[in-house]
Amino acid sequence: MNPLISIVSPVYGAEFTIDELVKQLSRVLDTITNEYEIIFVDDCGPDRSWERIKENCKNNAKIKGVRLSRNFGQHFAITAGIDIAKGEYIVVMDCDLQDDPKYITEMYAKAKEGYDIVYTLKKARKHSFFKNIMASMFNSVFNYLVENKSNKANNNVGAYSLINNKVANAFRNYNDYQRHYLMVLRWLGFKSCYISIEHKERFAGKSSYNFSKLVKHALDGITSQSDKLLRIFVAIGLFISSISFLSILIIVIMYFTHGFLSGWASTIIILLFSTGIILTGIGVLGIYLGKTFEQTKNRPKYIIDEKIN
Repeated sequence: MNPLISIVSPVYGAEFTIDELVKQLSRVLDTITNEYEIIFVDDCGPDRSWERIKENCKNNAKIKGVRLSRNFGQHFAITAGIDIAKGEYIVVMDCDLQDDPKYITEMYAKAKEGYDIVYTLKKARKHSFFKNIMASMFNSVFNYLVENKSNKANNNVGAYSLINNKVANAFRNYNDYQRHYLMVLRWLGFKSCYISIEHKERFAGKSSYNFSKLVKHALDGITSQSDKLLRIFVAIGLFISSISFLSILIIVIMYFTHGFLSGWASTIIILLFSTGIILTGIGVLGIYLGKTFEQTKNRPKYIIDEKIN
């Protein structure tokens, strides 16, 4: 018999959080149903998280452990968990306990009302000032580039969410190699709602996202969901070319009317014109090649090294 609820939690650097997370999840889920599973996907972090997962799996058959062959990243770990999950409803949540498990009850109630996806909207993120600024900037730029008009799609919506089996099956059939969990859900559509939650301080440890990882995460998210960035560069190239062409006309007119001397000005104009043409060409090629490069490699999204329970 398949479980009613599956919990999917990607794990990285959570050695001192796993035990408490299991305790809180079990306490909440026991009030809803006895048919549930908790799936921890270890993304090969630097600590002993996998040992803690294995220990909990030994003590409780409802806890399942999945260890990836290397560090694939948070969203591929989520994908692995959803692929394995058998529940009628799947809750995705981080392992750091900043998202309180108590809200699973409210999300489940919303799902029973007929919503396919239940997002969580954080009243205030308990991150560092720098990370909050970076998240705000990323979401503003992302919403502009993907032309997202939804005022809900902001930096206060997190991965903590509930989806039903219909959405999970659609997610499994989403074959794009570049992926971001929330962006995939928004692309899939379906009937959704939001609940407000309090964001807590980390139970232990610190975030594994440094500046370089945040930048890479932002670029991956934007380029996997939109080609507007490339179209902007095409527009820049055309703009530079147009200005350069007009400048050439002005120089020619001034040469014949005022004796304008050729030299550095004409050289700069030629360089600008050439740069504009090059940017335009690269942008056009990028539109066709950028989206197909990673996808045509046809690599697996993740590789599982070990499974328990």
